[in-house]
Amino acid sequence: MALVVGILLLIACLGLGYLAFRRVRLMRGGGVDVFLRRRPAVDSQKKDDSAGWHFGVGRYRGNELAWFRLTSFRLGPTAVVDRTQLEIIDRRSPSGGEIYLLPPTASVLRCRVQGEDVEIAMGPGVLTGFLSWLEATPPGRTGYRQAS
Repeated sequence: MALVVGILLLIACLGLGYLAFRRVRLMRGGGVDVFLRRRPAVDSQKKDDSAGWHFGVGRYRGNELAWFRLTSFRLGPTAVVDRTQLEIIDRRSPSGGEIYLLPPTASVLRCRVQGEDVEIAMGPGVLTGFLSWLEATPPGRTGYRQAS
């Protein structure tokens, strides 16, 4: 029994070590901290508006923002956002239960990417870089659109 517990603890430690190593590697490669929620909360009366948020690292690759979920063992990105297909629908501060999950100075962007709504939350410095990246779309490309 002690051997089984020891093996399980070893596997858990190796898994946590891999996730820590992965985060350091992603951040050193030009990554930024980004929260992502694929199913935005549309009802302000919803009891738990903090549900669905996942912490990860975003990396810019040309016209794409590759997002890597930190609690995933997946080798590649969990989600990819193409800036030529991105439309910003709304911008707001965290509210309700999100205040305890997201950084207090974070901004939440509700976006539409190829007909699918997602929410992206990031701190002020990361937001500035993200908006600059969106506005720097090469001439002749569709570029991002901010809904009015």
